[in-house]
Amino acid sequence: MDWGTLVATVSGAVIAISGTVLADRVRARDDDGRARRERRQDTYVAFIVAAGVCHTRLRQIAGDTSALPADRDARSRTVLADAGIYDVRERLFLDASPPVVAAGQLMFERLRELRRCVAAGAGHASPAFHDAYHPYLDAVWRYRAAVRAELEAPGLAPVTFGWGSWDGTDRCPVCRQALAGG
Repeated sequence: MDWGTLVATVSGAVIAISGTVLADRVRARDDDGRARRERRQDTYVAFIVAAGVCHTRLRQIAGDTSALPADRDARSRTVLADAGIYDVRERLFLDASPPVVAAGQLMFERLRELRRCVAAGAGHASPAFHDAYHPYLDAVWRYRAAVRAELEAPGLAPVTFGWGSWDGTDRCPVCRQALAGG
């Protein structure tokens, strides 16, 4: 028996199997990375969509001048629960990077402040509403920026849209009128 041929054959087989195993591991890791990225993206979108639903419904409550204070409070609390924001926030805490979690938590806190303002009776045109509304808008855009940075998408700035700020005060007729003194 020629030991050289046997060693060369076994060595070749070990190298081939090792290469296959390594390629499979790399492919599995890439697949896991893609799946994790997709799960994160889904969570990020679900969070901002739930917040958007809350925002829209809170604006509707703020526009209902006939609602009693107790009714506004109950309705505004229900809005957050029905939109699923609490559930998706927990997913955000589990899946997101620290910068996205921080931006999402700030957005959530600003949304809750808007809810408290609406529950207390603030209408669309009231200074109290706008004192809560504009910080919420700013937090929404900062959340988007944090998500884009994590996903390595090009950054956005207010000027991209022709705006002066993320919070929308420069585009708000109510705030412009208040600044003008009337």
